[in-house]
Amino acid sequence: MTFIGLTWDHPRGYNALAETARRVNTGRTKPLIHWKKQPLEGFESASIRELAENNDLLVMDHPHIGEAFAEGCFMPLEDLYSAEQLQAWQQESVGPSAESYRWDGRTWALPLDVATQVTARRTDRIARPPQSWDEVTTLAKRQPVAQSLAGPHAVLSLISMVAGAGGRVGGEDFVSDAKGAAALEIMHRLYARRPPGSEDLNPIGLLESMARSDDIALVPLVFGYVTYAALGHAPHTIGFSDTIRMSGGKGGVIGGTGIAFSRRCRPTPELLAHIASLLSVPTQVETLPAFGGQPSARAAWQDAAVNAVWGDFYRNTLATAETALLRPRFDGYIAFQTAAAERIRSALERREEPETTLAILRTLWFRARHAARGLLDT
Repeated sequence: MTFIGLTWDHPRGYNALAETARRVNTGRTKPLIHWKKQPLEGFESASIRELAENNDLLVMDHPHIGEAFAEGCFMPLEDLYSAEQLQAWQQESVGPSAESYRWDGRTWALPLDVATQVTARRTDRIARPPQSWDEVTTLAKRQPVAQSLAGPHAVLSLISMVAGAGGRVGGEDFVSDAKGAAALEIMHRLYARRPPGSEDLNPIGLLESMARSDDIALVPLVFGYVTYAALGHAPHTIGFSDTIRMSGGKGGVIGGTGIAFSRRCRPTPELLAHIASLLSVPTQVETLPAFGGQPSARAAWQDAAVNAVWGDFYRNTLATAETALLRPRFDGYIAFQTAAAERIRSALERREEPETTLAILRTLWFRARHAARGLLDT
């Protein structure tokens, strides 16, 4: 039989999977695996249960784990791979990428791809990355500095700033009053000087603007896309670096994708071996980077040849990836994330007092946790 997988419609999400599928399918009378793709918006508009019912494998984002668990969408990988193998993958993967797919004591996806919020700048306009938020706000007086605010990114920026300052994210209060208010005040100051229209751009839109125009010189927190660090990809090369954080603080929010087996899947030994091969060091170091992917294996992030091709993207952001913030994943978190981000954008536009914004965010947080099915993040 041919197993059907679904991934997202971007070179980082599709090309390497298509290439590895081509290799494993070569010489077979019937393909082992076929990857479909759809825009990221498709994952947001359809429920995780619906996607799992229609595909054998899903490339998914870890904040959906709580919902997927509540809906019974995926097979626990402890039923498919040995404990030793799962432990080895966890030890070999960068930061909390493998841990992000564990829930209720079991593993629900394998970390294929890693992205974190990092600092992006035009190196021809800003010689070195800023080391403090005061430096960022000072830079914004003479250079166009944008924030990543569209979609869920407004709240992700907020929690990254809080965690980078050593504050806790989650629990009963969502974020602390002092650190949350301080982060929102910085966001207000940057918003007042934002490049026009930048507040509506997703991470790819922000990086495209930086790479192909002079509209944006710096984004202090944005999910990194390695292709923009390569010479020749666009008129302007973007330099990526670690996020601003105090000693002991967390790096930017971790993202990336994992591969999950849906309950409908009946995996064969050949399929299990193929998916396992995607996490092997040769595939992670050689194939994924060569086809625009961002590997999860630490070995790839540290590899000199990989870094030479990609403008030291991995080396310059490794500390952030290793200390990245793992955002909440409970059932209902995605809806909270959407509502909270919209509220932050409204607050920035109306110059709402940070204390008022925090009170409203906390109310949304309480409601989401109260309605959650199953476990809550501690």
